[in-house]
Amino acid sequence: MSTQYLSYLTLVLFLIIGCTDTEKTIDDDLRFAINTAYNSKGLSYYQMPLSSQLSAIPQDPRNRLTVNKVLLGQMLFHEPGFGTSGEFSDMKQTYSCASCHHAEGGFQANLAQGIGDGGIGFGVRGEGRLVDLFVEKSKVDVQPLRTPSTMNIAYQTNILWNGQFGATALNRDTESLWPEEGPVSFNKLGYEGVETQAIAGLEVHRHLVNESSVSALGYMEMFDQAFPDINEEERYSNETAGLAIAAYERTVLANKSPFQQWLRGNEQAMSDDQKEGALLFFSKAACNDCHNGASLASMEFHAIGLKDFNPDQVVNVESNDPANKGRSSFTKNSDDDYKFKVPQLYNLKDSPFYGHGASFTSIRDLILYKNQAISENERVTKSTLSEYFKPLDLNEEEVNQLTDFVENGLYDPSLSRYTPRALPSGMCFPNNDWMSRGELGCD
Repeated sequence: MSTQYLSYLTLVLFLIIGCTDTEKTIDDDLRFAINTAYNSKGLSYYQMPLSSQLSAIPQDPRNRLTVNKVLLGQMLFHEPGFGTSGEFSDMKQTYSCASCHHAEGGFQANLAQGIGDGGIGFGVRGEGRLVDLFVEKSKVDVQPLRTPSTMNIAYQTNILWNGQFGATALNRDTESLWPEEGPVSFNKLGYEGVETQAIAGLEVHRHLVNESSVSALGYMEMFDQAFPDINEEERYSNETAGLAIAAYERTVLANKSPFQQWLRGNEQAMSDDQKEGALLFFSKAACNDCHNGASLASMEFHAIGLKDFNPDQVVNVESNDPANKGRSSFTKNSDDDYKFKVPQLYNLKDSPFYGHGASFTSIRDLILYKNQAISENERVTKSTLSEYFKPLDLNEEEVNQLTDFVENGLYDPSLSRYTPRALPSGMCFPNNDWMSRGELGCD
């Protein structure tokens, strides 16, 4: 082989390598960052299945997903008719699970504090719900912390900010913490967190499902199709209703968001700024140290010093509420003080209240808070703060790009596909009070 030919071949290889290197794109960089992040689990680790791919969705082995069960759960989740155990006689059958977890709010409440029994109205996207002026405030059904999203809940083994619901995973061997009565006692049923919370939630939030109510509201056949293997004497209950609701909740996935489309190969789904933000998420900002997996959450608990609810701005919450202690409100372990579960990150802009105490109303401001890493809660000492709560050193452009990714790259625009067209009962949903019916066009 001549020297001249070798020189020519070397030049060709140099040009090929050079061209390949110069053609490297932001998509290549992002794929590399994701593929090397979090123990190199790869792109598939972050990809959600379609909601129709039931076998691919994480589920409780004691509550296998079926089409009939999911359909029943969708109806029950939105059904106000079972809300008959409320404190106010003239407000029965006016609230549902979806009163605080509706599609318009990204399956949150679109309020700082969700309002169930005792609430009235809806507004346009749930922002108009308020406590009825004519009820006793102390009896209104609310939660002491920001209502968590039910979206992408299939990827959580233990539920609520303190992870108290669920007999498995993190709560295995915590039986001594389960009382004989009250919400946490439902862990004794042995289900995972999604199922436990759904069953407990029906009782806590004043719903009653039995053979009489199932028949009266037109759900008998749907229960029979969803639970053919359960004896009729046990088929119509809060437990089976909760299992159906949990099955439905597990299918509520933000799988049409731009990032999910990009993971499936559509490089045009995200803008360049969103891709740059995603690259920061998985590299310099290291958001994925805590926000991981398909829902960009985790089953970890961290103290990042966010404020609790302001008692003057919510209902039935005191500044010393035990829920403000985070995980330790369940474990009773002081090492868990002020540690809250890492939340999922999809469709956050549908309900602009962030943190367990809703202390932020802007995604960008929350990112700035994490960029500076200075606790805003005086109760949370420096020694208590998570090791991951540290300055990110992002400049303004990078903050904007990261915000764009979280705000828009993780936004599924068509969550209405998870709501029913109508309920067997014919009632208005998610709320059935007189004001909501008017606002929702049900009258």
